[in-house]
Amino acid sequence: MKIDVKNISGSVVGELELRDEVFGIEPNSAVMHQAVVRQLANARMGTHKAKTRSEVSGTTAKWYRQKGTGRARHGDRKAPTFVGGGQSHKPNPRDYTQKMPRKMRRLALRSVLSAKVASQNMVVLDAIDFDTPKTAQILAMLDNLQIAGSVVILLSERNENIEKSAHNLPDVKTLPANYLNVHDLLKYDYLIAPQSSIVAIEGFLGVNN
Repeated sequence: MKIDVKNISGSVVGELELRDEVFGIEPNSAVMHQAVVRQLANARMGTHKAKTRSEVSGTTAKWYRQKGTGRARHGDRKAPTFVGGGQSHKPNPRDYTQKMPRKMRRLALRSVLSAKVASQNMVVLDAIDFDTPKTAQILAMLDNLQIAGSVVILLSERNENIEKSAHNLPDVKTLPANYLNVHDLLKYDYLIAPQSSIVAIEGFLGVNN
């Protein structure tokens, strides 16, 4: 499968042969969904907790006498029915981590990358680099590439000028190639990747890996 290679001015400067086993498979929506659920679940801290009536501070003395008041029977004021009392059926700290086989995780990445290519929402650049960090340069590049929508820019290595240029744009995110993930690829409409990032992706998503 071949795809046009453009420069940051939007002009086509060549072609790149994409590996079909990475960018040309039939997307598996079920595996993609499972990968997103796993990623979001693994990001949860799981530190939520509330106190029961045995854990809240306060006296354990009986609030008022058992009989003769015309009121309901109560022990101490730490019961869940009172303000400041303990909570029944409370949340406890727990681990939300989900596991997923490596082959399934990589199938999910191949699926979403193939979907981006099929919908023509992936743009390959010959290179991307700025002399100074300027948000206007990112906006000019997106305008030249005729991209109207949210975009994730995949970088093969750290580039502070590009990262700082995109930092103030809420619909633009930079992402190192080795941090490629299904959630970000699905969250953003377009994927912009220089050729060096494509080489890195094919390196760890090839059929032999």
